Amino acid sequence: MMLHTMFVQFTEPIPEGDLNQYFADLERAAKGTGVLQTFAAQRHIPVPGEEEIPAFIATAVVQLGAADADALGTLFAAPEVGEVFDTWRARYPFKAAWANHEALM
Repeated sequence: MMLHTMFVQFTEPIPEGDLNQYFADLERAAKGTGVLQTFAAQRHIPVPGEEEIPAFIATAVVQLGAADADALGTLFAAPEVGEVFDTWRARYPFKAAWANHEALM
């Protein structure tokens, strides 16, 4: 299995309900591609002092799993997935960083 781990940093605060809807919209679109095998997402859990570190600190982490690199390519080339990103970026601007990888364990 190939995993896509995405760190999403919203530039403005996003309410919990809206973040959960973002997760739901992304999962629904990704499932619609027919290649999604796993999906997990959650809000970042801050620890005291991290705001002092000059680093990219995500608002949330999302992990999508597919059979292989070709399946991941299919997932992210899907118009419905791009539409989710465009819609939510218009509501709450965000930056993202990601890595495609095999399971870490």
